[in-house]
Amino acid sequence: MTRGPSAHGASPRWSRRVLGALGTAAIAALVLSGCGGATGADPSSDSAASDLPLVFGAFATPLEEPWDGAIHAALQGAADDGLIRYEHVDNLATADDMERALRDIIGSEDPDLIMGDAFAAEDAVRAVAADFPDTAFAFGSGGAEQAPNFSVFDNWMQDPAYLAGMLAGGLTTTGTIGVIGAMPIPEVNRIVNAFIAGVAETNAGATVTVSFINSFFDPATAKQAAEAAIAGGADVLFAERDGVIAAAEEHELPVFGMMVDQQEQSPDYVVSSLVWSMRPTVEAVVADVVADKFAASNLAEFSFMINGGSFLAPLNTGTVFTIPSELTTLVDERQGAIMDGSFVTIVNEDAPAGSTTLGE
Repeated sequence: MTRGPSAHGASPRWSRRVLGALGTAAIAALVLSGCGGATGADPSSDSAASDLPLVFGAFATPLEEPWDGAIHAALQGAADDGLIRYEHVDNLATADDMERALRDIIGSEDPDLIMGDAFAAEDAVRAVAADFPDTAFAFGSGGAEQAPNFSVFDNWMQDPAYLAGMLAGGLTTTGTIGVIGAMPIPEVNRIVNAFIAGVAETNAGATVTVSFINSFFDPATAKQAAEAAIAGGADVLFAERDGVIAAAEEHELPVFGMMVDQQEQSPDYVVSSLVWSMRPTVEAVVADVVADKFAASNLAEFSFMINGGSFLAPLNTGTVFTIPSELTTLVDERQGAIMDGSFVTIVNEDAPAGSTTLGE
């Protein structure tokens, strides 16, 4: 499994500041000066601060990219609730950027826990973790956990994807639904395949077209792919990538968001969104760190819908089109079956049949 950096390759950004191209010395100086910023407890209170673990976020993409944004939001929420102190850096676009930043963060800040996105820098992040066995790491990763201190997680959103697919199948009038995804890797495939399976439950005769943009953050290309899907007859879209909602709004079509509730991006047309909640994962890891019992593990279960780690956002009742009540009833029933364990969404990580990848 591989997650890529920002399509635009901009320089790393410390606590939302765009700082330009940085070398090792510059990054170290910024860390030492506290430019990352602490959140959570009042940093002026030594006693309050010392009672909370320091967590540092290290992200490959800009936080506007929803995947890393979901991790950041959970960590920021934990800081706001007084569970942790939190600092972060985003847009570490290369493996060298990531490794350099991690080593500087550990050397100057000595965090209790580092969380982030390792996909595009697996070897680099794992090498740093091996060199600092007393620092807890929990990273989005395509590989297994690495003893003693490197835990892994991923977004397991097949259940809300299935429910969104059911809704899409019931909303299409042309019988064609367009999906725009990042790239055909297991993490994305299982979501897209679950969405397609949901479509089949409510509309067995529908066609689902799948296009991959070969990037994790390229809104312009994603919008272009959505335009192509619409030209091919799609009248409902699944925005697995940012940029698709804009096309749906321009063409006045129903669309499903991804990773966070994206209703506010287009209140008239976003039906719902697949939401990834990293809070259960964050709380589990932080609890182990505080209890001094953190050990390398696979944290996948904390992203399951049944454990509160993912869900389908509340249906938007303000769309310009009608969502049939009999359709929402079916979806509610299926969601209840998922939550009580009587229905298990099949995890299929193969590339969706008939999908196309742009640029290949």
